[in-house]
Amino acid sequence: MPGQRADARRNYALLLAVAEEEIARYGAEASMEQIGRRAGVGSGTVRRHFPNRHALLEAVFRARIETLRDHARDLADSSDARTALLTWLGAVTASTATIRGLAVALAHSCATEPGAAHVHCASAQLTEAGDPLVRRAAQDGAVAAGVTITDLFTLVTGLALATEHHPDPAAETDRLLNLAIEGISPTPQTR
Repeated sequence: MPGQRADARRNYALLLAVAEEEIARYGAEASMEQIGRRAGVGSGTVRRHFPNRHALLEAVFRARIETLRDHARDLADSSDARTALLTWLGAVTASTATIRGLAVALAHSCATEPGAAHVHCASAQLTEAGDPLVRRAAQDGAVAAGVTITDLFTLVTGLALATEHHPDPAAETDRLLNLAIEGISPTPQTR
């Protein structure tokens, strides 16, 4: 985007924000025309930034994945490994609940789908980001023996898919995650 005019950068950012909202509401089949209308731009502007649905979804997922990766890095030096892991896992869970299609993207791996460029192998990127948090929590005895980042992504994906049609998927996913956490990492009072 460097070198673009200021109005083109603004349009891109606005389209990306509106697309994220529309994908949260309608999933990967969100209407590109509706996204343009809500952003107040014509279909030509939408197509200049996102020539097809694939490019739009890729941009939305990439932005969310980068945010989650940055969040994991920010939490890596936290003094409480359990809280750091659970804070990050909560953010991943919230993202999968509010960006319909992200849960499915996490369920696919680069190994089984080497051409999965549409999400740049979200599962691999988030595994790389979250694995240090899980390992550190394990070293501190803050998670049950044998829990892996893959286990946690399977749990998050299942929760997101199970609550996708709930009236408030984010709240329900968060409630179920908190319920499951006691099995993943019981607090000292419940051990």
